[in-house]
Amino acid sequence: MAALTLARAYQHSFDSHPNSTLAITGGCLNALGDVVAQVTQNTWGMEEHEEYRRYDFPRTLRFFCFGFTISPFMGRWNKFLETRFPLRSLNSTGKVSFKALSKRVACDQLVMAPIGLGLFLGSMGMMEARSPRQIRERFKDLYQTALLANWRVWPLAQLVNFRYMPLPYRVPFSQACGVFWTLYLSILNSEEDQKQDRNAALRKTLDS
Repeated sequence: MAALTLARAYQHSFDSHPNSTLAITGGCLNALGDVVAQVTQNTWGMEEHEEYRRYDFPRTLRFFCFGFTISPFMGRWNKFLETRFPLRSLNSTGKVSFKALSKRVACDQLVMAPIGLGLFLGSMGMMEARSPRQIRERFKDLYQTALLANWRVWPLAQLVNFRYMPLPYRVPFSQACGVFWTLYLSILNSEEDQKQDRNAALRKTLDS
């Protein structure tokens, strides 16, 4: 009953304010992914000799900001896919075209996945006040690894999303599934942060 009430409230909000609804929902789900990542890293992911790491609230805020910003854009992208690759023709009997569905997934993974990952790495680097050189290093170290991981996980999730979810729910559905993907990206990004901080400290020591 509570889930039904929440769904109705979301639908009403989406109908009246689609962009702000997607932005807030996407920001919260993205932040949730980082919360899960930090709790995982600060409990099960620590070595015995490591000191306790305090929770990094600015890091979660950065993930919220990224989700808040990109979610309305993703909503427009889903609308484009809905129009460009209709699953049912106007004169059809209602049967879903698997060919059109495959084209949707392929277009999403070959066009939007590389762009979205690039936006994530670049925006995180800028929000962390990294230098252009450090951002380039981040792309070199992480982009290919993360993109290949994306192609192992997301085609099936998007196949389900595009086939069964109504248009207003596609971004929240993908981001709800993406809590664990955000967990992966958050840990990957955090490890790169630590590497760049160590390198920067080493260079500072050598220069002094």
